[in-house]
Amino acid sequence: MNDTLDATSFVPTILVVDDDADMRFLARAVLEGSGITIAGEAADGQEALDKLAELDPPPVPTVVLLDNQMPGLTGLEVAARILADRPGQLIVLFSAYLDAEIIAEAERLGVAGCVSKGDAMDLVQIIEDIMRRAQ
Repeated sequence: MNDTLDATSFVPTILVVDDDADMRFLARAVLEGSGITIAGEAADGQEALDKLAELDPPPVPTVVLLDNQMPGLTGLEVAARILADRPGQLIVLFSAYLDAEIIAEAERLGVAGCVSKGDAMDLVQIIEDIMRRAQ
């Protein structure tokens, strides 16, 4: 696994969305530790939608790292709304509770990837892989 981004590669910006402050902190630490810029954070789905609108124009996040189980809107509901407005937006569903049904719905919506929170330490590589596939 590549622990840091190649200096010649495009450096993504990430919007981290999770209702758990400790998980937002962990994701931020892992990503920033590898040179990825955090464009913002949100604690729930509506805040994510508001933050995304606030970040347009730039720094529009390259990737939205999105928890699924949150109060109010679920990550899948937020993803559907984002992708309806921004069909090319890369979204990574980042959840402790991924099952075949959630993954299938995420794929149907156009979510770029689904990642278990247990794989948090691999976020940089996973995001790099998703961005490479999206090019």
